[in-house]
Amino acid sequence: MKNILLFLALSSTILFTSCEGDPGPPGLDGGLVYGQVFETTVNNYQYDAGTNTLNSSFVGFPFEVFESDAVLAYRLSGKDNTVSPPADIWTQLPQNKFYQVGTGDFFQYNFNHTFFDVQFTIEGNFNLTNILPADTTNQTFRIAVVPAEFAKTNPTMEQVIEMMQVDVSEIDKIQ
Repeated sequence: MKNILLFLALSSTILFTSCEGDPGPPGLDGGLVYGQVFETTVNNYQYDAGTNTLNSSFVGFPFEVFESDAVLAYRLSGKDNTVSPPADIWTQLPQNKFYQVGTGDFFQYNFNHTFFDVQFTIEGNFNLTNILPADTTNQTFRIAVVPAEFAKTNPTMEQVIEMMQVDVSEIDKIQ
C-alpha cells in the first residue's frame, strides 16, 4: 500500500510540475504592460472659417498605437509653485475656458485622434480669430496611450442587467 501511495504522490508531482497554463498575449512574456506617454508643443493653429475652429497640425505617435488602444490628452495649464521642486499642472481634455468674464464667451481645447496621429482643436462660441495669442501659442500637451483590447462580446443592456443579477423593479423605485 505504501508503494502505491508513493507512486501516486510521485506521479502527481511530476504531472503538476510539467503542466503549463495559457501562454498569455504574444510578446508580453508574462510581464507588465505599461501605457506610453509623450509630450508635444503646438505653436500655431489654422483657422477653419466654415466650422469656426482652430486646428493644429497632425502630430504622429512616436511609437506603435493599435486601433483598440485608449488615447487620453492633457494640456499643461500651469505650475504648482507651492511644492519643491515646482510641479506641472495637467488638465484633461476637453477643457473649457471662459474667454471674457461677463460675456458668456468660452472656448474649448479638444483633440481628435486615429491610431496614427493626434490633432488638437480649439472650438468656441465666438469668432476665434479674436482669441489671444497666449491661448494658441506654446501650448504643451501630454498624450497618454493606454493599451487595450476590444471586448470579445458586445452585450446588450438586458444581458448586463441579467448577468449582474440586478432587480430592475428596485431601479424604477429610485427614479
